[in-house]
Amino acid sequence: MLTFIGLGLYGAKDISLKGLEAIRKADNVYLEFYTSRLMGSSLEEMEALYGKKIRILNRRQVETEREFIDESIKRNVVFLTAGDPMTATTHEDLRIDAIKKGIDVRIIHGSSILAAAPGLLGLQAYKFGKTGSIPYPEKNFQPTTPYKVLLDNLSLGLHTLFLLDIKEDRYMNPSEAVQLLLEMGRALGDASFNENSPVCTVSRAGSENPGIWCGKASEALKRDFGPPLHCLVVPGKMHFMEEEALDVIMNSTSDTE
Repeated sequence: MLTFIGLGLYGAKDISLKGLEAIRKADNVYLEFYTSRLMGSSLEEMEALYGKKIRILNRRQVETEREFIDESIKRNVVFLTAGDPMTATTHEDLRIDAIKKGIDVRIIHGSSILAAAPGLLGLQAYKFGKTGSIPYPEKNFQPTTPYKVLLDNLSLGLHTLFLLDIKEDRYMNPSEAVQLLLEMGRALGDASFNENSPVCTVSRAGSENPGIWCGKASEALKRDFGPPLHCLVVPGKMHFMEEEALDVIMNSTSDTE
């Protein structure tokens, strides 16, 4: 059997009791941290709490080699991810691969930023459109797809959640994300998103003191959002209850940082 287990948002203790039980019964436990990470915990803490040796997998081992899938034909294998395991297309592909090989697959869900970000901000989850990812640009790679996702959502009055890139030990912050969106708009000759546009950020979701902030894009460019992980939300048309919730939360010293 291959069991996908979501670890939740921030620390080792965010895992469900069902997930913890499955880990302790497993023959081998693997973990990938390149799509997302638990910033409030360490590998040593996780191994001590879960009672199992955890093997870290890199991108090549997950996306190409996939030896842990073949291993699960005869053994009870657990595959750990931050957040919820089925929110990444890579993990869904692993699931399909395992099923095609006749392997029993089990999914134990964990809390996800897809639900946590709207909840922390007081926005209604069903009013979010397609989620976008903002990658670091590279030589010969200057994507504008995130901006097009934003335009589509705004045209429908929907909010947009952006997941921010992780490159080894480099974590994109909201200031960088806003700057990249502004550059994408200029490249496309569109100013729908500009320095006066409202943006919201969530930092360190799942921690004891998550950072919650909203303001203009121009203000985000100059703001220090503290340690990662971060995500960015560009609001669409807000319901009056969302406006009230956001205002109350932003002015609550217990909920903002």
